[in-house]
Amino acid sequence: MLSYQHAFHAGNLADLQKHALLAELLAYMTKKDKPLSYIETHAGRGLYDLTSAEAVKTGEAAQGIEAYQGVFAEDHPYLKALAEVRREHGPNAYPGSPMIAAKLLRPQDKIHLAELHPQEHQALTRALRGPNVSVHRQNGFDLAKSLCPPDPHRGLLLVDPPYELKQDYAELPKFFRQIARSWNVGVLALWYPILSSAAHVPMLAQLSEDFPGALCHEIRFPPVREGHRMIGSGMFVVNPPWGLDAAAAGLTDRLRAAGALG
Repeated sequence: MLSYQHAFHAGNLADLQKHALLAELLAYMTKKDKPLSYIETHAGRGLYDLTSAEAVKTGEAAQGIEAYQGVFAEDHPYLKALAEVRREHGPNAYPGSPMIAAKLLRPQDKIHLAELHPQEHQALTRALRGPNVSVHRQNGFDLAKSLCPPDPHRGLLLVDPPYELKQDYAELPKFFRQIARSWNVGVLALWYPILSSAAHVPMLAQLSEDFPGALCHEIRFPPVREGHRMIGSGMFVVNPPWGLDAAAAGLTDRLRAAGALG
């Protein structure tokens, strides 16, 4: 059983980038009345407490959402989801990507979430309930393959593995090619860490060759503590909606102006 638990990292700068762009994607896609499918392969627990022992131990949220929430306009969909979660769960709550999706999607949209870790799966099941939400204790890659093309046909797949297994980097381009063949209209989003080892570079080169029209957005930031290997994060989006490139560039500009980026 893989041991990764996102509670240690919730609300950090990588989350801020990933969740801000996810919120932009969902806000754009829900402008049309047609229903959506949202599929997430590595969902985590969906809801986090930034005063928990895990969050306090790393201090990553203090260098992320707690320091840089002010870079967003008040009407940004990311802040809309965050505010709603904090009204319901208290000022120290932080939504993971499944909760952000649940807050921004509509009753006619279908949400499919996969999480293998038993404690994380239990917490996710408690956090997200509803007639349009399905929580699966299943390998997320297998779930996506079984669902795609989904019903409704429009939609978004978010892939956010913990990268505990080195083969993930090699397998992800193959997985994206397979999903794109069966669901050529789907928006496919991949989050990846930028490590000092540059482990993502061959994966990104292959993805860029396979999907030349995709959007790639990266931010670089100082390590959160001495010896920490993550120095940035990236989002690779196949079939990006119109305007996402400008939103991503604006996010970089605002974080740089606020002194968040290295």
